[in-house]
Amino acid sequence: MFEYELLATEGDARAGLLHLPHGPVETPAFMPVGTHGAVRGLHPGEVRRAGAQIILGNTYHLHLRPGEAVIRQLGGLHKFTTWDRPMLTDSGGFQVFSLEGLRKISEEGVEFVSHIDGSTRTITPESSMAIQWALGADVAMVFDHVVPGQASWELAEEGMERTLRWLDRCKAAHAELAATCPPPDPAWRASPAAPSPQTLWPIVQGGTHADLRRRSLEGTLARGPWTGIAIGGLSVGEPKPVMHRVLEELGPHLPVGVPRYLMGVGFPDDLLEGIARGVDLFDCVAATRNGRHGSAWTADGKVNIRAASLKLSDQPLDPTCDCETCTRFSRGYLRHLFMAEEMLGLRLVSIHNIRFLVRLGELSRAAILAGRFAAFRREWTDRYHRRGAP
Repeated sequence: MFEYELLATEGDARAGLLHLPHGPVETPAFMPVGTHGAVRGLHPGEVRRAGAQIILGNTYHLHLRPGEAVIRQLGGLHKFTTWDRPMLTDSGGFQVFSLEGLRKISEEGVEFVSHIDGSTRTITPESSMAIQWALGADVAMVFDHVVPGQASWELAEEGMERTLRWLDRCKAAHAELAATCPPPDPAWRASPAAPSPQTLWPIVQGGTHADLRRRSLEGTLARGPWTGIAIGGLSVGEPKPVMHRVLEELGPHLPVGVPRYLMGVGFPDDLLEGIARGVDLFDCVAATRNGRHGSAWTADGKVNIRAASLKLSDQPLDPTCDCETCTRFSRGYLRHLFMAEEMLGLRLVSIHNIRFLVRLGELSRAAILAGRFAAFRREWTDRYHRRGAP
């Protein structure tokens, strides 16, 4: 049920097939983020037609509103959102640790102030597991201690060691839930003899320090086996070359037979650089966030939809793209929608940006299978940056 097949490699780049209860995922793949149980502004059918195989749900936000008890009562996150493909939930760790000044960390967990109503809440490794089990995603993530990208060795070590201690608690709590608590999906409840509908993935921490990353990975593997491994604490303020170095140093030590998930990374060039360094799965809110602000990714770099030069353009946003936006609407029309503050414009560019990242994963996979990923990467990067893309 949670098997991973490695089908081809070229250098460190990998093409594989991940089997999950709600269907297969061809890797490398980008996962759109559905923070509140929806990819911002989009219908699940639109996300599916954009090629998304798996999406993310946000434990912190869903815990605060509407609450995991409500979602469980309504049959779990898949039924609640009507998304019938695989789903992964984060642990809430990144969100609570980003609440600088509004949270207090202890060995027990994190006490924080809700950004919605100001109430004091606490998430522990055990409660994070309980929330994610009630949500019912295919993959749950352990509760981890995230540190800033420029964290000192001492602070990074503290977060890494605490993440390992919390990993023990998450693993025990998740195993107990799987053994004693029925899953929210009625179909699984009706089959108590069926395998667990959810797997748990650990997160490697350690900041930008190679020795701490190795210690984190060694400690994580000693607590396994695992059906997947995440790399957390990157793209949180450190320079991109530093992120690349961390991936390069960690890659040779990661187990070959499980998928590798780079958390919170999803700008186009970051995606391609991650794939080149052996990453299989990515997620990021940037696709829809940039889309809502009129910033579109294209094969020739970034396009500002509000630019006056697009006013009379009858060309598609990206002639190389097969999304619902590019195959139907012109740049001039998209600009008009943004200038008129018509919400359709935000949605159409978001659809395109998601498809752009999903398709980049598809093209990379095809190139790896064909043994020409190095050439594809070089050609794609040269074109993307030719016109001054960041």
